[in-house]
Amino acid sequence: MDTKQKITPIKDIGEFALIKRLLKKFSKKNPNTIKSWGDDAAIIDFKNKQTVISTDLLVEGIHFDRNYTPLKHLGYKSVIINLSDIYAMNAKPTQIVVSIAVSATYSVEALEELYEGIYLACEKYQVDLVGGDTSSSHSGMTISITAIGEVEKEEVVYRNGAKENDLICVSGDLGAAYMGLQVLLRENEVFKTNPNLQPKLEGYDYILERQLKPEARKDIVDLLKRAKIKPTAMIDISDGLSSEILHICEQSKVGCLIYEEKLPIAKETQDIGKEFNLAPSIPALNGGEDYELLFTVPLKYAEEIQRYPEISIVGHIVKKEKGNHLVSNDNKLFPLEAQGWQATNA
Repeated sequence: MDTKQKITPIKDIGEFALIKRLLKKFSKKNPNTIKSWGDDAAIIDFKNKQTVISTDLLVEGIHFDRNYTPLKHLGYKSVIINLSDIYAMNAKPTQIVVSIAVSATYSVEALEELYEGIYLACEKYQVDLVGGDTSSSHSGMTISITAIGEVEKEEVVYRNGAKENDLICVSGDLGAAYMGLQVLLRENEVFKTNPNLQPKLEGYDYILERQLKPEARKDIVDLLKRAKIKPTAMIDISDGLSSEILHICEQSKVGCLIYEEKLPIAKETQDIGKEFNLAPSIPALNGGEDYELLFTVPLKYAEEIQRYPEISIVGHIVKKEKGNHLVSNDNKLFPLEAQGWQATNA
C-alpha cells in the first residue's frame, strides 16, 4: 500500500459506510445466491443438493504476522483455506461469509487492501460474498470466514471411506509453504535486530508464494470428475501429510504405508531445506499449509492416476493391525506421528 496516500481512521466513516465501501466491487456469480449482503441475512437456494459448510479463524500474532504478511495476500489466503475444505469434500464452494475484528491501528485503506485480496479469490473461484460482520478489537486483527458449498449426495467424499489396498494420492508438491514460513521468520528476526537491513528474499519466490498466496485445488476435483474417479476418502493438507493421513486412517479404521521416495517435493523446497539443515521429507510430512488434496482411490485406478503429473501416488492403505508407517529411502519402517504445523507465530 502506498504510504503517501490519505489514511482514513475507521471511526471517521462508521461501520455501515465501511461495509459498503469494502464490498462495492462484489457481485453475484451463482444462481443459488438469492440475496447476498445488504439485508439482515443472506438467502441461498440449494434445492435438492447437499449443503457443505466450513469455517476457519485467523488471529494476528497466532496465524499471521503483520510484519511480513501483505494484507492483500492475507485476504486472498483467508478465502483459499476455507475453499480448500469444501473441495476436500468433493464439493463446489459457492458462497462465503466474512467477519473481521480490527484495532484502531488499521485504517480504512488497509482494510480495502485486505478486501482486494478477498475479492480476487472470489473472482478466481467464482464464489459470492454474501454477508458477515465487522467489529472493533483491542489489539490486532481477527478474520473469520465461513465457506458454503453444494454437492450431489452421491458425490460427497468423507474421511472414513478408505479401504485396504487403496492407493494414497496427493496433489502438487509438499513442504514448500513451511519452508517459505521459515525464510520469513528468519528475515523477520534479522529485521528486529536491525531495521535498516533489507530482507533477503531473492530466489525464494516459489516457496514464499506457497506460504503467502496458496491456491485451492479445484483443478484436481475437476480432473477426477472428468476421469470418473471418485476418491474413497479425501482431506486437504493444512497440518502436514502425516497428520492428515492419520485422520483418514483413524476414521476409516485402517493403517497405511507412506514411501519417502514417493513424496512430491519441489527442487526449491529441497534447496532451501539444505539452508536450514532439514531433510526434504520433514517439511513434506510435517510442514502444513500446503492446501494440497490427500485422497485414496481403489487400486484399479493405478494406471489412470499415473497419467496425471499433478497427482503422485505416495503409498497405500493396509489393515489397521499393521499400523501407520513411513518406509524410508533405505527401506526402514518408522511410525508415522502427527507432528503437524502448529499456529505459533506469536
